[in-house]
Amino acid sequence: MEIPDTLKRWRMLLGEAAEESLGGLEGRLAAADAALDWLYGRDPELADRGERTGGTSGSTLSVPEWIDSVHRLFPTEVIERVETDAVERFGITEIVTRVDVLERIEPSESLLRSILQTKHLMNPEVLAAARRIVTKVVEQLLDQMQTEVRQAFSGTLDRRRRSPVPMARNFDFRGTVAANLHRWDPHQEKLFVERPLFVSRTRRHTERWQICLLVDQSGSMTDSVIHSAVMASCLWSLPGMETRIAAFDTAVVDLTSDIGDPVELLMKVQLGGGTDIAHAVGWAQQQVTRADKSIVVVISDFCEGGDRQLLLRRVRELVNNGTIVLGLAALDREADPMYDHDTARALVNEGAQVAAMTPGELAVWLAEQVRR
Repeated sequence: MEIPDTLKRWRMLLGEAAEESLGGLEGRLAAADAALDWLYGRDPELADRGERTGGTSGSTLSVPEWIDSVHRLFPTEVIERVETDAVERFGITEIVTRVDVLERIEPSESLLRSILQTKHLMNPEVLAAARRIVTKVVEQLLDQMQTEVRQAFSGTLDRRRRSPVPMARNFDFRGTVAANLHRWDPHQEKLFVERPLFVSRTRRHTERWQICLLVDQSGSMTDSVIHSAVMASCLWSLPGMETRIAAFDTAVVDLTSDIGDPVELLMKVQLGGGTDIAHAVGWAQQQVTRADKSIVVVISDFCEGGDRQLLLRRVRELVNNGTIVLGLAALDREADPMYDHDTARALVNEGAQVAAMTPGELAVWLAEQVRR
């Protein structure tokens, strides 16, 4: 594509609204402008910023046609940028049904979400490429979560003993302030820390616990599904923990046989469908063999499509028998959920605990429960 002059660049940036002032585009420049408008013209904030806005003619490009035009009209670096924006900024997940696109886009959690949402549309060749991306992203998440889980279960703080290992989790704030008070500068009102202090941890033997993760696989819970699969694998690898995981919509699918392979587990999840939390909790009841050493974690938006009263009764039975029930409205890095507050409140009234947590926070919470 020829390099446009300055006015044509501004015309492509501002979109069709600038045509009267800057003139129209022809040929390949017009086609390139249409391809850009197909994607970026859908951003509602652009008009407020005075940038590109959608044209008046409307776009008739399909996703495959748009991909073809982008590859025909732009250099490689532009192609990679707009395809990444299509998936990550605008959620055009159809893009991940092409092998060549999958092989170019940098693996990320947003791309993983798109793959999980569209893998049922993929042919075997595309699915193989998608699995490679899922593996890369899951390996990154495993590295992060395994560290968090191991730290959480490594023992309780022993403030009587110092540790030479500088770990943020073991930072002794009060001890550090006391040891460095002589370095307080009253003029700058700052404390200059010369030597931060850290405390050791004592390992504590724990009896064998059962942990049952019930994961709502409705479309709104995709991030939580991903992090639940990886978290289950981390917990499964801990000594003294018997971990089970099931995904549910209106049916329950026991995924425990793949718990050590979160990639395979995620590739088996079928996102979407209804929600029957009561049925899932009933399945968990059947898995519990020692109620006073069991934790049932329900990861859901609590939009119950089944029998709500049955759900509350089953949760009440678990709690009365000594099982800890935790409801998580979100399990991801943001822990910023959208959920049914009424159902969540009703579960709390039956003795469950309800929260939204990051994986690290869940690991700490679980470690505290098994050490009580």
